Amino acid sequence: MIMDLLSGYADVNDARLYYETAGAGSALVFIHGLGADGRVWDAQVDFFTRRGQFIRYDLRGFGRSTLPGEGQPYSHITDLLAVLDSLGLPSATLVGHSLGGAIALDFALSYPEATQALVLVDSVMSGFEMSQAWKDSWAPVYSQAVVGGMAAALPILLEHPLFSPANTQPAVASRLAEILSDYSGWHAMHADPAIELDPPAIQRLCEVHAPTLVVVGEKDLNDFHVIASLLANNIPGARQVLVPGAGHVLPMEAPDRFNHLLSGFLAGIGSGDKRHYAGQPHSNELTSQIY
Repeated sequence: MIMDLLSGYADVNDARLYYETAGAGSALVFIHGLGADGRVWDAQVDFFTRRGQFIRYDLRGFGRSTLPGEGQPYSHITDLLAVLDSLGLPSATLVGHSLGGAIALDFALSYPEATQALVLVDSVMSGFEMSQAWKDSWAPVYSQAVVGGMAAALPILLEHPLFSPANTQPAVASRLAEILSDYSGWHAMHADPAIELDPPAIQRLCEVHAPTLVVVGEKDLNDFHVIASLLANNIPGARQVLVPGAGHVLPMEAPDRFNHLLSGFLAGIGSGDKRHYAGQPHSNELTSQIY
């Protein structure tokens, strides 16, 4: 059961961004990935509203937020700042999944004073060149979307290797299919005018000073393991955690493990000793744990 959430819209640059929030205390902003929306964090709502202010929002182009205007530049970073401003929050801990991880990281580099901590889950990273195998795997999805719209591409999308681990859990597969079926497919049919961070995050990881936790599912695709290692090895003090058995949609696939992992990280920060995560020394000399 998900507790009642207060909803609203943040207005920025001729767009309306849908958000939901509940709880009080330290703010946690949860940012979803490409093709999804804030509902991927359903399993985190009740757990974290008891521990602080839970916030999730739909990125521009997804869920109940405004679609991008073709040829009209916008910034996910500015959008996130507008969400924080709408809620009167000078800063927050950012929890980003996949594309949401890249946005959280770029935001931390652009607005370090507004970033209390970073949690990057199966994250993408600006400036990282995805493998040719990754690009080839998406060609059938995009080509079908262009021809027949997202409804025609959905069956192919749901069978993508990215979601294979999630599909082994019927309840997760059903909910994921429901979320993805609501995606407009706009990004498959238009050139996205989103403004990219320049220089990109991959060139600036040493500039991140927020306490950082990098989480990756054991069964996620190789590109995401490469990114996780780059993040953990180059962000000062970052720690990488591998979650056995989980794939790319880790917060849905292994919610209990993820929730307690994140809770432990936050408790370590709250203790006032940013060198420690869940009682363990925080050092780049030991960047990988299994949880």
